[in-house]
Amino acid sequence: MTIYCPVGTVFLRFALVYLGLYMLATQIAGGVFITPVAALPALGMVWPLRGITEWTAITLFGATPPLIYVGNSGDTVFHWTQTFLLLVIAIVATAVWVAVDRDGVGARRAVPLQKWFRLFVRFALAAQMFYYGIAKVIPTQFPPPSLVTLVEPVGHLALADMLWTFVGSSTSYQIFTGCAELIAGLLLVVPQTTPLGALIALADMIQVFVLNMTYDFALKQLSFHLILLSLFVLAPDVKRLANVLVLNRPAPPRDEPPLFATPRANRMALVAQLAAGVYLIAMFTNLSLRFWEGPGGPGSPRSPLYGIWDVEELSVDGEVRPPALNDYDRRWRRVIFDADNVIVFQRTDDSFAHYGVSVDVGRRLVAMTKGNSRIWKAVFVYDRPAADRLVLTGEMDGRRIRADLQLVGLDTFRLLNGRFRWVRPPAPYAD
Repeated sequence: MTIYCPVGTVFLRFALVYLGLYMLATQIAGGVFITPVAALPALGMVWPLRGITEWTAITLFGATPPLIYVGNSGDTVFHWTQTFLLLVIAIVATAVWVAVDRDGVGARRAVPLQKWFRLFVRFALAAQMFYYGIAKVIPTQFPPPSLVTLVEPVGHLALADMLWTFVGSSTSYQIFTGCAELIAGLLLVVPQTTPLGALIALADMIQVFVLNMTYDFALKQLSFHLILLSLFVLAPDVKRLANVLVLNRPAPPRDEPPLFATPRANRMALVAQLAAGVYLIAMFTNLSLRFWEGPGGPGSPRSPLYGIWDVEELSVDGEVRPPALNDYDRRWRRVIFDADNVIVFQRTDDSFAHYGVSVDVGRRLVAMTKGNSRIWKAVFVYDRPAADRLVLTGEMDGRRIRADLQLVGLDTFRLLNGRFRWVRPPAPYAD
């Protein structure tokens, strides 16, 4: 028997399976089902899909366990293996679907599935636009450069760190890009403006994908799939857009099947969609505000000794020596107090040593911890004879240490004090 199935139908079925699986396996579906206290977990990180992915990576690709699937990277061996696995499942499922539906009857019956799936994709894409857009409008995705970043040589920055620094140092640019993503999400929520919202989301995500690729940031897969979701939402309007933008022809009205059979039910569905959009905006705004005040956020507490302090004189066991002659951990060039729970020492080779810290202002004590050690500690007494002077005296690793420090004025950093100018003279030292 001849199998009747147009190419477009095959691609549509493949998209239904693959995009559906990918959204469920990642954070995308969870962005739709979010509450003030929790969200739908990424099913790719839990049983059984996690176990299947690990088995595939180890058995088929020879990956070495344990495989990393948590953290700030969505491009680990685990994630690439899982994407491959979802792709294979989608191809097999599509082939079976086509073989079973030999006469194409199922394709005609699948119209309700298609319109409801497109509705879900619209809101899944809108939720991601709200998530990342609001995180830029309330600038938490790219925090301003930390004090450590200000003194770290540019050549030591990783590409991803450079991306974070260049966006975070310009709040206005970050807010602009966030507004573009937020507008895309708003337009996607309203059925009549969905094509325009998908077009803007497509432009936004192409830019994000290019940045992730060229700056080696670890959300390459996610941004690429958001491009695919944008194209999926746009697919029914491709001919109309081509008529207007390319062929210089009039475009016919949109022919999108309604969700329900009666006008009253469709009006209620529209109200529900608008309410869902408002709800998602509220949830992601609340999330960004929590990030703002959370650890490392722009609104998180700062150290009482906040600042970059140059080491003017350092004595170890009563002997003042040039930093280059001290042992490696005491080759301190600067001491940096930024967040209220971290102290950072910059060595003369521009490497950094991070310690946990607690500053007791009343007793003038600086208590330090190291990593996960429950035993190691160091306690310094501090004296601040002037606003720009600080003296630390105490013991560390069995050594008596005294450090005389001078506060570095933040106004000396051009990155923090640049401003917009309509009339701009040539840059110094430029050819």
